[in-house]
Amino acid sequence: MPTIAIVDGVKIQMFYNDHTPPHFHAILGGDEMLVTIRGLDVMRGPLPPAKLRRVLDWAAEHQGELALNWIKCQDDQTPERI
Repeated sequence: MPTIAIVDGVKIQMFYNDHTPPHFHAILGGDEMLVTIRGLDVMRGPLPPAKLRRVLDWAAEHQGELALNWIKCQDDQTPERI
């Protein structure tokens, strides 16, 4: 699973050929949160509130790039770093 960014210590990753809806994984230590790309909704998992806000703010600024990386991962291509 490629790491496409690190936001305030939180790894942002995507799996190749992952399930829908399009989403990314935000990982901090042993915690993992899944966030939809389109609506930036938390699908599952916790993060501390300050980290959650920072990740969601970052994702809002990079939704287009996240969407393109999702397509690349679905085509077994390496996503770009953001």
